[in-house]
Amino acid sequence: MSKTVLLTGGAGFIGSALVRYLINYTDTVVVNVDKLTYAGSLHSLGGADADPRHHFHQDDIIDADAMRALVDKYQPDYIMHLAAESHVDRSIDGPGEFIQTNIVGTYNLLQIALEYYQSLKGDKKEMFKFHHISTDEVYGSLGETGLFTETTRYKPNSPYSASKASSDHLVRAWNKTYKLPVVISNCSNNYGPFQFPEKLVPLIIQKAVAGEPLPIYGKGDNIRDWLFVDDHVKALWTIVTHGDDGEVYNVGGHNEKTNIDVVMTMCSILDDIKPREDGKKYSEQITYVADRPGHDRRYAIDAAKIERTLGWTPDETFETGIRKTVEWYLDNAQWIAKVSGDYSGDRLGSK
Repeated sequence: MSKTVLLTGGAGFIGSALVRYLINYTDTVVVNVDKLTYAGSLHSLGGADADPRHHFHQDDIIDADAMRALVDKYQPDYIMHLAAESHVDRSIDGPGEFIQTNIVGTYNLLQIALEYYQSLKGDKKEMFKFHHISTDEVYGSLGETGLFTETTRYKPNSPYSASKASSDHLVRAWNKTYKLPVVISNCSNNYGPFQFPEKLVPLIIQKAVAGEPLPIYGKGDNIRDWLFVDDHVKALWTIVTHGDDGEVYNVGGHNEKTNIDVVMTMCSILDDIKPREDGKKYSEQITYVADRPGHDRRYAIDAAKIERTLGWTPDETFETGIRKTVEWYLDNAQWIAKVSGDYSGDRLGSK
């Protein structure tokens, strides 16, 4: 029997990838709830929204009445909560939106999920889970060695990561206090198709082919673990369907790279598949700019738990995933033009 998922943020980068996966590879009914902010677009669904199993509702998770009405109408087996303001630079410029969406919005959903869960009976109640999708940024910054594990102390350093840490704590509290069945996942840096052009990978690709400077914060030596988005959404579905109540799962790509290494790799791929007309290398466009305030030095995920307990490992290496990503952006200039809106590639969060 097919399951019904109520998915918040399903027109965003990770959310739309999850929608495409569920529609294309499962028989799941998807209730896609998205406010359609600047970073959300139905163009990112890749045609999955035409499937009769996909039901889209443009609503804000801050609107508790709207959320309650959707839960009552669709009676979901799972609630997968991805809706969030997610760009660190924007959180520096305007933290208020992050507090409202990421903290208050999560509280609304938890209350509604609890009311709904308490009304269920039998197998439906036994199956229900609230899955909160979070980030490795809640753990703060690592030194030169070590990895984030599911028991690492929270030390958020940006308004964005603080808001996500707060929502993680709320989800845990609703599980421990009210016995709402939950799972939490914290992922590393996602990249791949359909990512809004403000993020590093699509921004660099667009600026490179436009012949513009490629801005690198500080010395470019900040380290992130890179996770291909299609691998991530497979992990999410595994977690919500097979994860244990109250557990936290870290999802990583086993790909620690400095920002400059990521950019140099993309430049090399572009040199190979779309050489500059003047014969020069794209890496010559690299320029170093003032660092981001509170820029965490290094993130690295220990994904051993999800591999050991749920059998998930990423399919893509960084080399295969980033090549697929560069090729996709080169082939989908129309999508970029449709979703960019007022964003012109200017720097954010420099104050």
